[in-house]
Amino acid sequence: MSEKKTPLVDALGGLLIVDKDGGWTSHDVVAKGRKLLRTKKIGHAGTLDPMATGVLVLGVERATKMLGQLILTSKAYTATIRLGQSTVTDDAEGETTATTPAGHVTDAEIAAVVAELTGDIQQVPATVSAIKVNGERAYARARAGEDVQLAARPVTVSRFDVLARRDIDTGETQFVDLDVEVECSSGTYIRALARDLGEKLGVGGHLTALRRTRVGPFTLEHARTLDQLAVAAEAGEPMLSLDIDEAARTAFPTRDITEAEADNLRNGRWLDPIGQLGVYAAIDPAGHAIALLQESGKRAASVMVVRPSNL
Repeated sequence: MSEKKTPLVDALGGLLIVDKDGGWTSHDVVAKGRKLLRTKKIGHAGTLDPMATGVLVLGVERATKMLGQLILTSKAYTATIRLGQSTVTDDAEGETTATTPAGHVTDAEIAAVVAELTGDIQQVPATVSAIKVNGERAYARARAGEDVQLAARPVTVSRFDVLARRDIDTGETQFVDLDVEVECSSGTYIRALARDLGEKLGVGGHLTALRRTRVGPFTLEHARTLDQLAVAAEAGEPMLSLDIDEAARTAFPTRDITEAEADNLRNGRWLDPIGQLGVYAAIDPAGHAIALLQESGKRAASVMVVRPSNL
């Protein structure tokens, strides 16, 4: 019988911010994290397509319970959009469905359509997405040959900047590659922006590269690649990007509480409200996160007790 390995983090855990490599699914990253940290208690907040790289937020041990409360409503990306070619998945991993020369498209025309796709817009998600249609993922239905029609939904693109343009002549056709930066609300598909930009310009388009640079308050500065994490594990170095207290202070507004109030929260009681909207973290005099609170009426009640009395 093999000896059970001790987890490399304490029972409270924290957040692990991974700079995901291309070709890995979010589930692959979670599985690798479980091996590196020797624990099964790891989950992720928000998926990242296999083709994409960049910020993926993992919760470890008790911090997995925090993931559902994280306000990761804004995200930032760098990407490359190819004009002149459409694919079934709206990215480079899908089969090409149409090719149209795009060299004649002017910068002014591109800027005008980019402006149309900025702000509060209605976006039809990529067909090959994880959205459920009658209980089944859209991508599964699409891959089974079904004609999947998804409804448009409201998203916010707060920034859509074209950084560079490259005209590519293959001898058979002309593509235009655009390097862009996008800041947007959660639920926005960058693949769909690429598709819609190409469609509105009459030449088609798809995404050839995508890197997520920020999720909520978590950036690439917090992140390490799986290879870097493996080296850290081998060297016995700390693995977490933020312990549970740092995670609470980074991701939520805070409220300082007394030790007596902390004891109330540890034992399932509530506090008097202070007029704070949304979920916030209650921090004791020692700087420890005791609970995540949300106010309703005359109560500031726990939505998650970080440090219950029995822990």
